[in-house]
Amino acid sequence: MYIRVKRNKSTYFIQCEPTETPLSIKQKLHSIIDQPPSNQQLVLLATNDVLEDSKTLAEQKVENDSIVGLALRKGIVLTY
Repeated sequence: MYIRVKRNKSTYFIQCEPTETPLSIKQKLHSIIDQPPSNQQLVLLATNDVLEDSKTLAEQKVENDSIVGLALRKGIVLTY
């Protein structure tokens, strides 16, 4: 399946499986945006739920073609 990860005016199409965790998505994004997974936060935009690294995408209702927002931590403040 694919998910769309959006940040500012950029959209990243990430291929993944429902059994993957948001942490694995963050690791894929790390190679694209050069930000470590610990500085990333993923939000399912349909529900505004922050995705937990330890649960699978399926457990968190992330489906094919879902849109996920990417926030980067800068100190304490998150920027979208």
